[in-house]
Amino acid sequence: VQLVESGGGLVQAGGSLRLSCAASGTTFSIYAMAWFRQSPGNYRELVASISSGGSTNYADSVKGRFTISRDNAKNTVYLQMNSLNPEDTAVYYCNRASATWDWGQGTQVTVSS
Repeated sequence: VQLVESGGGLVQAGGSLRLSCAASGTTFSIYAMAWFRQSPGNYRELVASISSGGSTNYADSVKGRFTISRDNAKNTVYLQMNSLNPEDTAVYYCNRASATWDWGQGTQVTVSS
């Protein structure tokens, strides 16, 4: 399985970004997918997940600001991030919700104050 994340960048506090993750080499639609993030000196943490049926869950720190979605026809999962703050600065990764696939390169999100 290959995962390719994109859409990161530098944004001011209060801004928005939309991340994309394209998966190949697997039957994407049957798996729950998730976004994770890792900032320097911290463990990789779960940000949001979406089941194969579209049910979603969010970390408390992003609830109400981030929205995860998926397009099974495109083998792609998205993360819409609004009202960004500097604490959201991290490298963002996607994976199965169980995090059992090899990690992609991630996409850097930097939020300036």
